[in-house]
Amino acid sequence: MAMKKQQIWFILPLLAFLVVIVLFYTRLGKDTTVVTSTMLNKPLPNFSLPMLQQSDKLLTKDDLPKSPYILNVWGSWCITCRIEHPFLLQMASQGVPIVGVNYKDETTDALHYLNENKDPFVLNVQDSGAYGIELGLTGAPESFVVDSKGVVRQHIIGEINEQRFNEQVLPCITTLRNNADETGVKGACQ
Repeated sequence: MAMKKQQIWFILPLLAFLVVIVLFYTRLGKDTTVVTSTMLNKPLPNFSLPMLQQSDKLLTKDDLPKSPYILNVWGSWCITCRIEHPFLLQMASQGVPIVGVNYKDETTDALHYLNENKDPFVLNVQDSGAYGIELGLTGAPESFVVDSKGVVRQHIIGEINEQRFNEQVLPCITTLRNNADETGVKGACQ
């Protein structure tokens, strides 16, 4: 009887390991992208957040641009945000309005970062994390293409680089700018 118990304790972990291997093998080559956006085709959540550069001044949705823009969630602590930053500057220089949401960051660190690396944002607010939860963030950087009515039309998880901009963001923004009646928005923005 003692020998059978020892065999069972040896065989159980081996079987569990084999089950895990089979599960991993069946997922090989499959798309592992998880779409987590709960904001698509919905208005941005309301907010009242302090400006990064003037923390005694609160901004709300009413202060946001009335034309299509990008809402970019960033932090000075975020390594990928640092990689993305030069391209944000390039987009801003090409006339793409970018609103910054400085996420879970120390004000002095964020201001130092922008002073050192230039500021691509037309507006920048501070978020201690609550607004990020309402946006459905999974981390930073994340960006949202927002139309002139304040509706999220595209959610970009991770950095915006030249390829993503040309293939995803630019077609969406161009369509939003050219089609006030929102024809073709769904195809261009998703």
